Amino acid sequence: MVGLGAKRSFLFLQGLATPFWVRLAREVENRGHSVHRINFCGGDRIFWPRLGAVDYRGPFTQWREFLGAFLHETCVTDIVLFGDCRPYHRVAMDLARSRGIAVHVFEEGYFRPEWITLERNGTNAYSSLPRDAASFRAELAKSDFPEESPRPVSGGFSRRVRWEILNQIGTLLLAPLYPHYRRHRAHHPLSEMTGWLKRLGKRPYERRFAGRVAHYLAEAGRPYYLLPLQLETDYQIRRHSPFRSMANVMEVTMESFARKAPKNSVLVVKLHPLDNGLVNFRRQAIRISRRLGLTDRVYVIDGGHLPTLLSRCQGVVVVNSTSGLSALHHGRPVKALGKAVFDIPGLTFQGSLDRFWQEKPRPDQDLFRAFRSVVLRRAQVNGSFFTEAGIALALEGVLDRMSVASVAGQAAILTRAKLDAAEMAAAKSAVLLR
Repeated sequence: MVGLGAKRSFLFLQGLATPFWVRLAREVENRGHSVHRINFCGGDRIFWPRLGAVDYRGPFTQWREFLGAFLHETCVTDIVLFGDCRPYHRVAMDLARSRGIAVHVFEEGYFRPEWITLERNGTNAYSSLPRDAASFRAELAKSDFPEESPRPVSGGFSRRVRWEILNQIGTLLLAPLYPHYRRHRAHHPLSEMTGWLKRLGKRPYERRFAGRVAHYLAEAGRPYYLLPLQLETDYQIRRHSPFRSMANVMEVTMESFARKAPKNSVLVVKLHPLDNGLVNFRRQAIRISRRLGLTDRVYVIDGGHLPTLLSRCQGVVVVNSTSGLSALHHGRPVKALGKAVFDIPGLTFQGSLDRFWQEKPRPDQDLFRAFRSVVLRRAQVNGSFFTEAGIALALEGVLDRMSVASVAGQAAILTRAKLDAAEMAAAKSAVLLR
């Protein structure tokens, strides 16, 4: 495995509810680098079972000042975090930019389930990936890298759910220790756990219903479009789209569907696998469809095999969900309603949603192959956050990727040295002037 270069100082901020982060920190530390950690809540503390972590218990208004001093005292060269839109992380990234600190941003994989995302300084709408077809084609043409063939990993859904419940319990029980914690989610931990338990209880029924809908559509031969919902609390909705909620997304999509979609077609609304169940999207869809006269043309399913649904549909409408990438992989027409890394002429439909139902052009598969190759090479790591084999595989790729970013780490060291030298020179001048 490639080493991480000269000694660096890593600060770990929030991640997902998984042992991946502490495992990564141990590997970094074993290679001779300094590791620091700041906890913001009880869930952070539970998933960081190691000494030396600092608990931040102050108000969010004092976070910038606290972090600025912390970065200076610990000579941080690299920051590791999950999600570039969380409030604490936005402050950290702002300070990192001004100090030449490398920021390693993790996210769910653009191409799931075999990949996780790791980019420098931002993902999704903040990604440094190109935004035009010519750049992807040119980068592929001048590269001699072979086609990426990932080792398969399972999603680890049940383990993810258990770890997330443990995270919520820890956040709830240890809340007195973190009285000013500013959650990046909209709901209280107890509410989220209740919603999850209800949804898990209904899962067998929902799976059967989704199967019946898929069977009916196949047997009847009715053309259908797919609308995969995203999480209500997803920052891709809150920060990178014009929508207030997924109900707003359904309403806009269904109004356009009623106006312009072929009259014999159906709209299938698919719930996100990780939705907490606190919002009854089926009830909301029924209300909207009644108003629009679509009661026999809209189905809401919680489950179903996404690849099968994609392979048979007429087109897919997303805000910026990575389901859009799965649809492109299957050669399905895609309309993106928000900011997405894949919303590129030649891949997605660039006209209005009203026109999409009728025109629905298929994506350029040569362009998609170029896009996929570049994204895999620059922003994806084979592995998973939620299975033992997936974590081990991801660690190998992540450590290699971070060694590539060591140039940025060295730049941060030099920047810190220059700042320290300037401060020392200023102090000496002050003494001489006395």
